[in-house]
Amino acid sequence: MRHSKWAAWVVMVLLCGPVAQAAAAGLDLEQYLKRDTFNDIKLSPGGQYYAATVPMEDRTALAILAREGGKVVGSFVPPKNNHASTFYWASDDRVLIGLAEKFGSLDKPQPTGELYALSASSGRGELLVGYRVESNGPGTRIQPKKVEAVAAFLIDSMPQEERNVLVSVWPFSSDPFTRVDRLDITSGRRQTVARSPVRNAGFVSDPAGRIRFAHGAGVDNVNKLYYRDASGEGWKLVNDEAVSKRIETALGFSEDGSIAYLQVQQNDGPDTIVSWDPATDARATLLRDPLVDPDQLLYRPGTRVPVGALYLGEKPRTRFFDEASADARLYRSLEAAFAGEAVLITSSTRDGRQVLVQTWSGRNPGDFYVFDTVAKSADHLISRSSWIDPQRRAVVQPFAFKARDGMALNGYLTVPPGAGTRPPMVVMPHGGPFGVFDDGSYNAEAQMLADAGYAVLQLNFRGSGNFGRAYRSAGAKQWGAAMQDDLTDATRWAIAQGHADASKVCIYGASYGAYAAMMGAAREPGLYRCAAGYVGVYDLPMMHTTGDIQRSGSGSTYLKEWLGDPKQLAEVSPVNLAERIKVPVFLAAGGEDERAPIQHTRRMEAALQKAGVPVESLYYPTEGHGFYTDPHRREYYTRLLAFLAANLGGKTAGGAAAASP
Repeated sequence: MRHSKWAAWVVMVLLCGPVAQAAAAGLDLEQYLKRDTFNDIKLSPGGQYYAATVPMEDRTALAILAREGGKVVGSFVPPKNNHASTFYWASDDRVLIGLAEKFGSLDKPQPTGELYALSASSGRGELLVGYRVESNGPGTRIQPKKVEAVAAFLIDSMPQEERNVLVSVWPFSSDPFTRVDRLDITSGRRQTVARSPVRNAGFVSDPAGRIRFAHGAGVDNVNKLYYRDASGEGWKLVNDEAVSKRIETALGFSEDGSIAYLQVQQNDGPDTIVSWDPATDARATLLRDPLVDPDQLLYRPGTRVPVGALYLGEKPRTRFFDEASADARLYRSLEAAFAGEAVLITSSTRDGRQVLVQTWSGRNPGDFYVFDTVAKSADHLISRSSWIDPQRRAVVQPFAFKARDGMALNGYLTVPPGAGTRPPMVVMPHGGPFGVFDDGSYNAEAQMLADAGYAVLQLNFRGSGNFGRAYRSAGAKQWGAAMQDDLTDATRWAIAQGHADASKVCIYGASYGAYAAMMGAAREPGLYRCAAGYVGVYDLPMMHTTGDIQRSGSGSTYLKEWLGDPKQLAEVSPVNLAERIKVPVFLAAGGEDERAPIQHTRRMEAALQKAGVPVESLYYPTEGHGFYTDPHRREYYTRLLAFLAANLGGKTAGGAAAASP
């Protein structure tokens, strides 16, 4: 059963925007432009409320709803470009919200370190910590909140204490030493309880709320993991990346706090999850997938005790430390009930009786169910995108092959319904590029392109995340080289396998994907029929002098280690290779983009025009790294579909199929 009241309060209470316009005959673009009803939803520990984040045009709000009757009892709508990025039930009554800024829909959220508390019983909220906290004024000595330039992030909701949580505190300085404060979620009062032995540290606590691990890295980006015992006396170095040549991170503790769980990188292949006994230094491997890294930890309902992990490979799958445990049996019963869908318990009541279950697939953006673990019954709560019919969406198929140098590569092919053999194809490399990966889940862009009649190829080229340290490291300084070869090899593989018409292939991407699209057109002029780049980077030396990455010491180190010496990057910059591009190009960018400044696109367009290459462009001075505004998004995708249709013969937005070129 679909609960229409949930969608109704989103529009009524949060004023998310106008109702989408009806599309004309042809491809219904609006269904792909509409924002999800929710991003995430969590059940309160006492079971009386839900909290949910709601995407709006240029911000993300949060609302609290009473389970009985579905009434909105509290809401928080941040300023423009601000987002309720993370949220946690800190008690039965209060939700702690972590804010982030995004200057563009594709921008990586940058946490501001502000924590906002919202009460379910009163509906009121207040900022507890962050750079926008204001004093109570000079006329009073009662100043419970510290007014200081810091960022704070939740470590432990401390269910054993009704009013307090543990937060990591980051001073506003480059690569700071961090600390841990106990934060009163009602008054905002803070008290320091631990300090880090390493810069930029995150922390992990045990079930009793004691800080036991610190993990961080300095300007050199060399990771270190420290441990201390329950007494809190001194820090012990557990792992130094400079010595071990791997990164180790702490995940949590067993229920009694005696055993720690670590995620450990390997010299080759994916990461492992190991148990570590601090008393004896004994380690044991608990989980290691043959292909992919752990993506998310699985916890025992009602606790913070890790019991397994979710892996995103050919298809999502769960694995447990003890496959005979009650936790494993619960998941297996849910997976049987939702056959063909991925399953993840996202939250639960404190007693573990009621759990909130998310399901999804390559054809389904996601559904949420409330499952009673005693009665063994599930009730549908809401769908992320209720207007999407999964049965009418394109099938997403995993694939694997070997690159020219023998490296095993994986990806996903979205197949247009009723396409027959050898349809036109769009190669769509992901952004990032390092550590980012395509996981085969629902992708609105890929489904839109499939609806237009194209097969869509998404490759996890070397440098992508999810396949272990060596796989990611293999992409270092390989912009325009081995990473590009992987995309070329994947395109040729798809053609050879009969998945695409060799004469009708275009390459399109955003951010790094836009770079790869232009490089693909430059390096392989006979392979692609056209190329499109959205908020891309095309002048690699400029990345060392402009944009947001190079502003910190660790960011400069990252660029040198992963992108390369600026003196050697001109030769793999598409802006300098325009004369090699022989196919039509479409470019789009925003004037407020700090990740890929608009100068990249303007220089690329000018170089193409000088070389006599047919080029179309679309600029919005007020947009950032990806377009927010609905009319701008509508025009962008209408132009993109028209551009692809002119070169490949697919559908246009709100119109009939274009004639085959």
